[in-house]
Amino acid sequence: MSLSNFSFPTAIQFGPGARKEVQQHLQEQGLKRPLIVTDKALAALPVLAEFQSHLLELDVAVFGGVFGNPTASQVMAGAQAYRQYRADCVIGFGGGAALDVAKVVGIAATHEGDIIEYAWDHPQVRAIARELPYFVALPTTAGTGSEVGRSSVISEDDTHLKRVVFSPKILARKVFADPELTLALPPHVTAATGMDALTHNVESYLSPAYHPLCDGIALEGARIAARSLVRAVKVPGDIAARSDMMMSSMMGAIAFQKDLGAVHSCAHALGAVCDLHHGLANALMIEPVLAWNIEAAPDKFEELAHACRTGGGGPGFVRWLGHLKQQIGITGTLSAHGVKKEHIPRLVDIAVKDICHQTNPRPVTAQDFERLFAAAL
Repeated sequence: MSLSNFSFPTAIQFGPGARKEVQQHLQEQGLKRPLIVTDKALAALPVLAEFQSHLLELDVAVFGGVFGNPTASQVMAGAQAYRQYRADCVIGFGGGAALDVAKVVGIAATHEGDIIEYAWDHPQVRAIARELPYFVALPTTAGTGSEVGRSSVISEDDTHLKRVVFSPKILARKVFADPELTLALPPHVTAATGMDALTHNVESYLSPAYHPLCDGIALEGARIAARSLVRAVKVPGDIAARSDMMMSSMMGAIAFQKDLGAVHSCAHALGAVCDLHHGLANALMIEPVLAWNIEAAPDKFEELAHACRTGGGGPGFVRWLGHLKQQIGITGTLSAHGVKKEHIPRLVDIAVKDICHQTNPRPVTAQDFERLFAAAL
């Protein structure tokens, strides 16, 4: 048996009101001038102003230049803001896009070259050689779990291809996971991000890679999402359901250090070609891909059905996913969300090149991707 490496290093403060502890934590590190990295929409909302009201003893600046799928130019603009402000730390505040930018602003601010040159698969990949600015993260959605991840997904501005900067050095030094920050999310965003969290847990568990620690986390993360996602979408102000979804989101992201699968390769392609929201893309692809995967991992599908209390074994679990989506308002096929038949060749090309399907329980060819996209259309 080969040697394996396991790592769960992220410090997390979890629960309602965690956001109020950030100022004291930064002061304890001797830090005074944080740059908050967030997205354009959040920068204009009361939730950011309320958070800043708990940072009054610090000299705070805000970079609100993140929008859509995070791009290299957004990272470089954030790095310029960090240098111009003479910041001494970074606070990531937002959903997956804002946190992915926040995680690597410190690289671009302290190292030479474009951030894409630090992607793991760049032909002349640069090393992260210097110490990075202190970084803390506050998620405002419960989906990507980017706050506990050691990777950042950044799109090239010209090709829209997603590149991954991967390093333990970009992990948040501390995460302040406050479910109260998600209370203002509209139902459709709660639904899409919740399906992202569930997909992370499910695909991580189904991956054939060896990581029993992540398997346990992924199964429990799926169980928590199954019991609370509908309530989080339908019952405004249900802090228990919101807490569950934030925990499931972090568990999915911790688990997928084990790796993901073909659902995510499809979703990454749909984001690049059709600019679909990542969680929505996962939701639209999860049924056809998992139905195709059952024969490769029947016992694991049985375990997922048991954990999520769906009944019907593996096929019942896939049917339950469809019912769940109906309950939370995610309806229609890919075509109902703007994807066209003529997009399929480009979608297949990007999905094949995506690394996630390399740990799908069933090997995936270009022809398989073509059939899966066609089935979801």
